[in-house]
Amino acid sequence: MNDPALLRRAFAAVQQLIDQGSILAGHDRSDGGLITTVLEMAFAGNCGLELALQSATDENEAIPALFNEELGLVLECRLDELDHVQEILAAAEVDNILLGNSTVEKQIRIRYNGDLVLDEDMRVLRQEWEETSYQLERLQMNPACADAEKAAIYNRIAPAYSLPFRPEPAPKGLLTAKDKPKVAILRDEGSNSDREMSSAFYAAGFEPWDITMTDLLAGRITLDGFRGIAAVGGFSYADVPESAKGWAATILFNDRIKDMFTAFYNRPDTFTLGICNGCQLFGLLGWVPWQGLEAEAQPRFVHNDSGRFESRWATVRVQNSPAIMLQGMSELVFGIHVDHGEGKLHFPDAAVRAEVVGQNLVPLVYTDDSGAVTEQYPFNPNGSPGGFAGLCSPDGRHLAMMPHPERAFLPWQCHWLPQDMQGLEVSPWLKMFRNAYDWCVK
Repeated sequence: MNDPALLRRAFAAVQQLIDQGSILAGHDRSDGGLITTVLEMAFAGNCGLELALQSATDENEAIPALFNEELGLVLECRLDELDHVQEILAAAEVDNILLGNSTVEKQIRIRYNGDLVLDEDMRVLRQEWEETSYQLERLQMNPACADAEKAAIYNRIAPAYSLPFRPEPAPKGLLTAKDKPKVAILRDEGSNSDREMSSAFYAAGFEPWDITMTDLLAGRITLDGFRGIAAVGGFSYADVPESAKGWAATILFNDRIKDMFTAFYNRPDTFTLGICNGCQLFGLLGWVPWQGLEAEAQPRFVHNDSGRFESRWATVRVQNSPAIMLQGMSELVFGIHVDHGEGKLHFPDAAVRAEVVGQNLVPLVYTDDSGAVTEQYPFNPNGSPGGFAGLCSPDGRHLAMMPHPERAFLPWQCHWLPQDMQGLEVSPWLKMFRNAYDWCVK
């Protein structure tokens, strides 16, 4: 870097363009040079490119131009923003040239001084780019899942989101109200996502309390006075005794704590939400689908088919169910975070599964890019039969789900949104928490 001041001006100009909404995408030029930069942008955008480069000197070799690793940036903008973008860069004394445009056709065409130097299917190039990672994946996970993902990504399309309602933030008055329903954000040693869970409930009008199992065990507080319990994600006790088993043991093998939780569960004015590790906890406690099942018949969450931890932006469909937190959300198809190693829903008893399905106690299912329920990896990240992503109780007060809505209740938390949803003030997942609030105050 010969001119640090230039880098500073370029950074400031790009930040200005981002703030103005003038940039669609961007990537630095570094390892692999310009060709790698633009290809990675095309791979991520699932699109093609039409680029035309001209030599600035008498040099007519495409290789140095495409592969040199000098500092640089590639920015993408809408055509009607092009003049504005170039004006801002020029005002910052940042040299820039027009490279070309992205295309719906998944073909990469690059011309240099008028000569076509690359004409290849983007999907073929993307598979070449991912080949090393794919081979490593086959050694580190269930190779059948690695093969399935490689096959699926070749012809991937944009997920078919469906929004049957308009998400709205809670009225500002609720956030400053003095008399709010209280929700216990429950965590144990090794838990996470408690801050995200608190934020989601606060944004819906609740008064979230940070409650640890140690607080309950020491008698510093009880569950009396709370309207809801939200058991957060893991990994409690580092998942050493398998997911949520240590957490469940602290409840089941302490008579006072067990009685406290049972009393809370059975109070008709309470609700519970278990996310990820909390979902696994609810299964081990026998809270979903209903109480009273023998241990041998109790559904539980077991290791993913891939044989490893999965962290993905998946798509789920909300189904008709009695779950109070999902009322008015049926047929929502939307993205959501998944982060778990043991998320496959296992039914030891086929009769229990049939009863669960018959009572509509599966409130969410994983879907593929077309919106169809799926068991196919990677769209279904754990292999749950029927695409099941959670369970609820027959009265709807108790909901357990593996995906993380609390991590995606704001649009900027969503990894991807279609163009027509990028203006949302809140994501549809906030409605879950607003539904809980409405149920508490009705």
